Amino acid sequence: MPTLFEKIWNAHVVHEEPGRPALLYIDRHLVHEVTSPQAFDGLREAGRRVRRPDLTFATMDHNVPTDNRLVIEDPISRKQIETLRRNAEEFGITLFDLTSEDNGIVHVIGPELGITLPGLTIVCGDSHTSTHGAFGALAFGIGTSEVEHVLATQTLPQMKPRTMAVRLDGKLSVGVTAKDIILSIIGRIGTGGGTGCVIEYMGEAIRALSMEERLTICNMSIEAGARAGMIAPDETTFAYLEGRRFAPQGKQFERAVAYWQTLPSDPDARFDREVQFDVSTLEPQVTWGTSPEQVVAVTGCVPDPASFTDETKAKAAERALQYMGLKPGTSIQEIKIDRVFIGSCTNGRLSDLRAAAAVVKGKKVAPHVRAMVVPGSQRVKKMAEEEGLHEIFIEAGFEWRDSGCSMCLGMNPDILQPGERSASTSNRNFEGRQGRGGRTHLVSPQMAAAAAIAGHFVDIREWYRQGKIAEEVLRQ
Repeated sequence: MPTLFEKIWNAHVVHEEPGRPALLYIDRHLVHEVTSPQAFDGLREAGRRVRRPDLTFATMDHNVPTDNRLVIEDPISRKQIETLRRNAEEFGITLFDLTSEDNGIVHVIGPELGITLPGLTIVCGDSHTSTHGAFGALAFGIGTSEVEHVLATQTLPQMKPRTMAVRLDGKLSVGVTAKDIILSIIGRIGTGGGTGCVIEYMGEAIRALSMEERLTICNMSIEAGARAGMIAPDETTFAYLEGRRFAPQGKQFERAVAYWQTLPSDPDARFDREVQFDVSTLEPQVTWGTSPEQVVAVTGCVPDPASFTDETKAKAAERALQYMGLKPGTSIQEIKIDRVFIGSCTNGRLSDLRAAAAVVKGKKVAPHVRAMVVPGSQRVKKMAEEEGLHEIFIEAGFEWRDSGCSMCLGMNPDILQPGERSASTSNRNFEGRQGRGGRTHLVSPQMAAAAAIAGHFVDIREWYRQGKIAEEVLRQ
């Protein structure tokens, strides 16, 4: 019997032939300023229009300055934003411009506006499109030539991926989060563990997560090598979507829910690969190297490359330690940091900011640390300010910014300087990802916030036990 993925795939095949890519219908096309200019140029040169402008949504996020978003000094960034604005107007697509209250990171605004829905096929010229799979959608990133193809035809040729089930059972300990789950999974299966697959996350631990936590899980499916990540829709999904701007309304919503309830994988569905994890013993995770799979518990130490049985991984560890300026055997909690970044499409939502604010309330950022909070969207920023979260951060010494991709990637003014070390809630820790020579450690929002205060990594669970967390902030 079919899996969640197979049900959606089969419902969207327009045409298929043995041994060739299937032609899929695309329900939603999300566009941003970096990967779309050449695609629109291609349409213009061929004299084509956008096939379904009503299903195409654009935003600016990658290049947007977060201190003063309307002053873009970099000429390339400014041109890309101006080009998207012009293309959106010419081709009649919806644009959430810099002055719009709906502007933000594409993978944050899609869910919060109800553009993302269960059962849809969703594409974007961005690898972390897998985020939207948290709603039971088939969502994946595409290249610029594919962006043009979807704009012109609302279809896309795709080879059918394999399926992989990741079952997560048990109950998370206090202070352990969805970010720790996905980092642990990547640490176990590796950055190639999901290659060629669509991963479906399932089990009691997944069902216990909020929608925003599920988005974090699916967001980093790409770092596990997967084509996409998915979670079957349930009552948590439906409650989140009801009343959202672009979601069905009234009786149409009821009919939609009835359909969405048919999407979960059948009880006897078979997957090409299955793995299982028990999260009850999971600890907060910290990456130590230059790959998301180079990760250990906060109670652990930087590993010795000689301990790796795989020669390729051993050499990768040697290179990573050299780049990161770390020595084998160093306790993770002895690693001092210079910068803290809380934000991104992985952890820039309201619940993430609440979690971080609960840690920093009444405390001060360490003197040698520069810390910033960048909401994932202008709407998230507004809601956080209505709750007074910005005041908590500012009083603690954090910079409170406008929304944008910010320090997740070195494409805007928010970058690390060579040799600077960051605790970051983003999704990638490659060499130079946050700026040339910058050293990135991936952690959860609470772990990042605690590192900002302590000046080094700490076990956030100890702070809970010591009563250092303002838990009333979490209950807002």
